[in-house]
Amino acid sequence: MSIGGRQLEVSNLDKVLFPEVGFTKAEVIQYYVQIAPVLLPHLAGRPVTFTRWPHGVEGASFFEKNNARHAPSWVQHVVVPAPGSTKDRETLDMVLLTDVPDLAWSANLAALELHVPQWRVDDDVPQLPDLLVLDLDPGPGTGVAECAALAVRLRERLVDDGLEPVVKTSGSKGLQVYAPIRCADPEHPSRYAKALAQALTEETPDEVVWRMEKVLRPGKVLVDWSQNNTAKTTVAPYSLRARAGATVSTPVAWEELDGPLVFDTAAVLDRVAELGDLFALAEPADLPG
Repeated sequence: MSIGGRQLEVSNLDKVLFPEVGFTKAEVIQYYVQIAPVLLPHLAGRPVTFTRWPHGVEGASFFEKNNARHAPSWVQHVVVPAPGSTKDRETLDMVLLTDVPDLAWSANLAALELHVPQWRVDDDVPQLPDLLVLDLDPGPGTGVAECAALAVRLRERLVDDGLEPVVKTSGSKGLQVYAPIRCADPEHPSRYAKALAQALTEETPDEVVWRMEKVLRPGKVLVDWSQNNTAKTTVAPYSLRARAGATVSTPVAWEELDGPLVFDTAAVLDRVAELGDLFALAEPADLPG
C-alpha cells in the first residue's frame, strides 16, 4: 500500500476489529488517514503509547510504550526515561507520529488507541508539561450528564485563574478538560489539579470525589488529577477507543455539553469537515501556584 509517498506493508485488512458494528482494520486505517490533519498537531512532539488489539476489541490487548523497535526507518522516534512502573528498563524508545503514513503504520498494528503525555520533547529532551488535564470519570449511578455539569464548574475555575480550557469526550464514559499552560516544574500541574479537585469535592462532597478508591465512587464523579503525573498518558483527541461502537475521543464545544456526547468515526469526520478542530488550543498561560 502506498500512502503519502511511503510503501507500507499491510495485512488482514478485512479483519473485523469492532464486531458490534463490523468495523474492519481497513476502516481503522482509513479513519486515521482521514482524521490526520486535525490529529497530527495534537501528537506533535509527544511520544505515543499504543493500546493494541490484534484480535479486535473482544480479544486480548496490551499497552506498548517501547514501540520503535519494529517501526519503519522513516518513523521518527525518541529515547526517553522509563517511568517507575516499567520493569527492567531505564529508557524507552518511543515513536513520534508526525505524518499520515505513520498513522497508517500504527493502525495496521491494530493500535486502536493512541495515548500521549502532557509534555513534549524538543531536540530529544523531555520538556516541562504544556498541558493541564482533568479527567472526569463517572462512578456507578452517574453518567456523562453529571460529568458535563462538573466540567462547566471546572471551566469557571480555570477561566478565573487565567486559563483557556477546552473539553473532549473520553470516547468511553466521561469527559476530559484541558488547558494549555506554562508551569514552574514537572510536579506543578499535579499540585494545581489536586488542589482544584479537592476544592470541588469540598464544595459538593455528595457529587464529587478526588480520591481514587473505588469504594468512595458510587454516585459521584471522580476528578482524576493524577493524569498530570509526567509518567502518565491520556488518550489523544480524535483517537479511536476500543469500545463496542468504535467511538472516538471527540472535542466538543462547551455549549454542546447538554446534548448527546457519543460519536463514532463517521460523525467525527463530519464534525471536523463542518466545525474544524474544536480542540485548537490558545496560547499557553501561566499556571497559578
